[in-house]
Formats: sequence, structure tokens, C-alpha cells
Amino acid sequence: MNRSLALATRPAPLTELSMPVPAEIHPESLLALPPGEAKQSLLTVHSILEARLPAGPLSIYEAGGGSTSYLPLGVLRRSHVTVVDIDADQIRNNSYAQEAILGDIQTHRFPPQRFDLIICYNVIEHIPDVEAVLSGFCEALKPNGLLLIGAPNPKSLSGIVTKYSPHWFHVWFYRHVRGEKHAGLPGEAPFPTHFHPLVTLGNLEAFAAGRGLQVIYRKKYESPRYPEMRRRKPLLAAMIDAGAKTINALLPGKTDVRHGDYHVILRKLGS
Repeated sequence: MNRSLALATRPAPLTELSMPVPAEIHPESLLALPPGEAKQSLLTVHSILEARLPAGPLSIYEAGGGSTSYLPLGVLRRSHVTVVDIDADQIRNNSYAQEAILGDIQTHRFPPQRFDLIICYNVIEHIPDVEAVLSGFCEALKPNGLLLIGAPNPKSLSGIVTKYSPHWFHVWFYRHVRGEKHAGLPGEAPFPTHFHPLVTLGNLEAFAAGRGLQVIYRKKYESPRYPEMRRRKPLLAAMIDAGAKTINALLPGKTDVRHGDYHVILRKLGS
């Protein structure tokens, strides 16, 4: 068995692949994250992708692609990246894809078994028909291909606030708490959120298992919004942290309502 096939089929512990990477080969998406659980999980994701993806040129589909790549640069530099996005501004902002398609990821389809890796990062929470999207991903992945999803956790404190608050509040938060002056303008986050039931990690994993996808990494982590707030708005952050600790104490198990996001990597089973 050759090394690339062995890496694609050998089980690996979910969290052991996080290793330091020199800063000069980090993508902007990683450098922009504050220190904390989100950055550590993305480093782990990068290590898994570098270990599990086959050697040589790669074919990658990014479902919903703006100006930022979440790939490790070593992978990005040997990849042909195809982006599909419904927003023309996001397509114009993309500078790393070799093929950019203005289209709807719910309905756009590719030939079967075309891609080594599919990425859907901070996108599925905005999609009304997540089942259609995931079905398209399953079809377009090669055997042993990987699917990386990064999304908010609907059952977290931030997920509940996002789900039940109006969009204007999200824009206000981005502008006045995060300091993003252009938030809400065309092509700029935040975007309207739907939170289809399949965005919940347990539902997503069950759906994937029924379609021949195996979880090789999953991690719920503290949203990077918390360390951002602790730096920019320490009084507000202290109040929210105190409230979160109180809620955690009332919930069973080791639940942390500050775990506002997750990464999951799925592998398509096949020979």
C-alpha cells in the first residue's frame, strides 16, 4: 500500500495531529484569529488535511467563498480551487480560486467523484436547504475524499442569540463590538442566518453517517468572539463570562455555552 493511500485509510486519534507550524506559512484566516481554542482547532484541522490529503495536485471545491481561504498554504499552493457563491461581491473578492462560479450551492452540481476536498466554512448556517447541499457534497467527493465544515453551534449561547435576534442586531454587534465598520454592506458579513436543523452537529453527523461519511475530527470550541470581546470590551466580556459560568453550572455534564463554533472533518468511505 502506498503512503498516500495508507494515510487516507488509517484511523487516527482526533486531536493528536496538532503541531506547531511556522508563522510564515499560515494563511491570513489563521493569523487573524486571537489566541485561543478556535486558533488551536484550526491548526489541528490544517495538520489533518496535510496528513490525509493525497500527494500531488488536488481538486478542491469551496462552497461559498469570499476573500479568505481556510486552507493551509501548503495545500492551497498545489490545488485547483473551484468556488461557488450566490453573492457576486463575494465572487469578486475571491483572489485565490482558479475557477469562480456565480451560483447557488443548494442547486449547483458537479460530476460525481470530482473533488479531493470540499470546504464549507461559515456557510451552512445561512442556507435554507442544507440537506440538498450535503447531498451534493457527498456525490462530488472522490472515495476517501474529505469534507471540512466550520459552523456555529446552534445550541451555544451565541448560537441562541444569533438565531432569535434580528439581523440589525448582528450588524450592530459586528460594527460596535467587533469594530468592523463595513459590516452589513454588500459582500460583507454578517449575512442573514437560517440555522437549518442539520447545522446542529449531532444531526449533521447522523446525516453524514447515513451517506457513507466517517467523522475523523470533531471539535466544539470557544467562539473567537469571546477573546475579541475580552480585549476590546472587557467590562461587557466579564458580564457575559459570568452569565455563561452561571448557565454552565445549571446544565448537566461538561457543557460550556461559550463553545459557539465547531469544526468537523468527514471522510467519504470507499476503496
